[in-house]
Order: sequence, then structure tokens, then C-alpha cells
Amino acid sequence: MLFSLLLNSCDTPVGQGAGWGAATGAIIGGAATGHVRGAAIGAAAGAAAGALFGAAIEEDQAARYGPPPPGGFPVARWAGTPGFYYSPYTGRVYDLRGVPPGGLTRDVDTGRLFRKP
Repeated sequence: MLFSLLLNSCDTPVGQGAGWGAATGAIIGGAATGHVRGAAIGAAAGAAAGALFGAAIEEDQAARYGPPPPGGFPVARWAGTPGFYYSPYTGRVYDLRGVPPGGLTRDVDTGRLFRKP
């Protein structure tokens, strides 16, 4: 259960899918067999299936952004306040506290994407 909670705290669709799959698999495996071993096997199978579903969701989300520019998306610079970053395009400050590290944000002035460090 601790393993599934750790995976559930991930910010990516793959991590979230693996966490939910592990938790669900552990519950079903434990209920079906009544043993810890069955719960562990169910958690492992659920985590694998959940990670596959999460990867498919993540790939679908990335397709909406189009192909990355040559060299990848530029990275924002820290603005000196936790969670606030400068756009690499315009220098506008963005509140990225809800964006996971490596997440993409669209610059409202240019429409172009950049990454949170």
C-alpha cells in the first residue's frame, strides 16, 4: 500500500495511472485470495496496467502540443519568488506553482510553449 501511495503522488499521468492501478490491484488481489501474496501480485499487475494507460494518456496530451522545436522547449528562469518564473520569450512573470517540474506552459503573448525547470 505504501508503494502505491508513493506512485500516486507523482504528477505525471504514468505515475498516477500506476498508483491507482497498484491500489486497485492490491484490493482485488487481497479480496480474491485473502492473502498478502495475492494482494502483492494484484498490486504489481495493476501498477503495470495503470502505467500503460497513463503512458497512452500522456502521449495523447503531448500530441496536442505538436512536435517540440529543435533542441526542445526552452526553460523558464526563476523570478526570485518560489513558484514564479520568467518566460524565456517575453520575460513576463508566470505563477507556475501548480505546474509540475518539466511541465509545459503557454506564453500568453507569443502562444509558444516553455518548460518549468
